[in-house]
Amino acid sequence: MSLHHLAILLALGAWSCAAPTQKQGAPSSGAAADSAADPRRFEPEVRAFEAADRSSPPPLGGVVFIGSSSIRNWTNVAADFPGVPILNRGFGGSTLADVVYYADRILLPYHPRLVVLYAGDNDLALGRTPDRVLGDYRAFVAHLRSVYPAARVAFVAIKPSPARRAYLARARETNQRIRAEITRDSLQVYVDVFTPMLDTLGQPRPELFGADSLHMTRAGYLLWRSLLAGVVH
Repeated sequence: MSLHHLAILLALGAWSCAAPTQKQGAPSSGAAADSAADPRRFEPEVRAFEAADRSSPPPLGGVVFIGSSSIRNWTNVAADFPGVPILNRGFGGSTLADVVYYADRILLPYHPRLVVLYAGDNDLALGRTPDRVLGDYRAFVAHLRSVYPAARVAFVAIKPSPARRAYLARARETNQRIRAEITRDSLQVYVDVFTPMLDTLGQPRPELFGADSLHMTRAGYLLWRSLLAGVVH
């Protein structure tokens, strides 16, 4: 069984169980919340990417930004890194397992020399454990490297947001574990956005977030741009 198919099975494993109602803002149980996470819910978005690729094929060998809504909403990411061939393939609400599931269709065809990945935020909100997120990150890197052994990966740390204060400890633990994983590989980079997005009291900086207290303002993206400046080239 390939790593790609294993990741698919992991993502679909609990699908047959119905998810119970949970309290707003409280960490959910992993198995129950996972039942709603069928990656096929993103099929319309992925087909739209494929249609765009057919009508206007993107350049190969560039930098692909992929992951959840923090990537999708960075609509001017190419302008933020002038002179770098950048493709945005973020799809909102996605998890790391979803990114692995669709990698063959909206990542690998572009022959990326660098992948900037932001995922894990929604994973924790679904109740997935730091262990699970780390395992899915390993599956992502292994699948990418099975095709492009020299591809670089920049993992953007799971951000702290006011709407998800209940997950701050889990986000910190997950980031630490992925950071430790990355230190073993010179082609991987950990981009710490978590720490500079906290105020002096250790809470998310509200000015970096929009009205929903989850998605970022332009100020948030400018901070990310500064932290990625030495990585994206």
